[in-house]
Amino acid sequence: MGRAVAVIGAGPAGLFAAERLAEAGCAVTVYERMASPARKFLMAGRGGLNLTHSEDFGTFVGRYGGAAPWLRPMLEAFPPKALVAWAEGLGQPTFTGSSGRVFPKALKASPLLRAWLARLADLGVEIRTRHDWTGWTADGALSFRTPDGEIAARPDATVLALGGASWPRLGTDGAWAPLLGEAVRPFRPANMGFDAAWSPVMAGFAGTPLKGIALTFKDRTVRGEAMVTRYGLEGGALYAVSAPLRDAIEAEGSAAITIDLRPDMSVGEVTARLAKPRGGQSLSNRLRKALKLSPVETNLLREACGKDLPAEPGALARAIKAAPIRLTGAQGLARAISSAGGVRLDAVDDRLMLKDRPGAFVAGEMLDWEAPTGGYLLQASFATGLAAAEGVLGWLGERGGVRAD
Repeated sequence: MGRAVAVIGAGPAGLFAAERLAEAGCAVTVYERMASPARKFLMAGRGGLNLTHSEDFGTFVGRYGGAAPWLRPMLEAFPPKALVAWAEGLGQPTFTGSSGRVFPKALKASPLLRAWLARLADLGVEIRTRHDWTGWTADGALSFRTPDGEIAARPDATVLALGGASWPRLGTDGAWAPLLGEAVRPFRPANMGFDAAWSPVMAGFAGTPLKGIALTFKDRTVRGEAMVTRYGLEGGALYAVSAPLRDAIEAEGSAAITIDLRPDMSVGEVTARLAKPRGGQSLSNRLRKALKLSPVETNLLREACGKDLPAEPGALARAIKAAPIRLTGAQGLARAISSAGGVRLDAVDDRLMLKDRPGAFVAGEMLDWEAPTGGYLLQASFATGLAAAEGVLGWLGERGGVRAD
């Protein structure tokens, strides 16, 4: 048997690192603090399990914002097509939706996870659940808290894949951050909802979707959907611009977006429909019949414009095409899909080894990168998991252990 490697964290990054290491001949033990592996992965499967995205690779990489140059080599080593091939190799065929997002045909995570865990078992990977990592002992061993008490492990190398700080009830609560000290940037929510000062009437539409809208923040416009909540808005269109929105609210206290309720029509077309004689129709009926505005859309328009909507067709059309909504806060980590912050990129070397802890490598969402929803989160988790595993193999190889090939 090869050199012993510990992987701490049984999410996608950790399990993928374990797979690569076991294939290379390492004796791999995965330690997971929860009672079962990949809980957040399974939760993501409730939304269809968006594995990755099929868009142009250059555009794809750009979705990672400031971390894009740093992540690019890892994404090139394990691009979206490689993730698709991996899933299909586990007997899970995929399809590409109209948005370009890639899903397993089963539209859930459990069949893929079962096949993956079976593969790992065949490779000799041992998964130990209810093992909560508590740091290193004075002599450099890994320490764990278990139901049976404290234990220690002394692997030849370690991959930390502890996750970020969102969805804490699934185990990713960022409680490990103090163990790495100044190497960690504070966590912040990403891909979350935003607060708006709704009237009681608008708050009553909580749970109602805004479909087929275009949302604009500064110079970025996103087509998609949003959901009205009691606190404000959430959904894919918001997630696509959540990072700059969050940063603007932190800096200025609020941020203004505009919502185009009819993005497939020009201002002139909307104006022409509104200019037709309305007879004795109320304004709400006029909007419903001329533009098929739903009650939630009409009330959003009232929230944006004040109690009285513009009477002049052109002014009303412009409001429909750019309804201004002021967002006053961001939802916290407990409600966020993912998190920003984590292990600073300058705290690891180019093979993801902690600069102050030789033999300890880092992967997945615990690193300081963020991305919108759409397959980008899982793709980078897999890619960094592979990169950390390759880093381990190279490091062990330099010390007379397993070879990276």
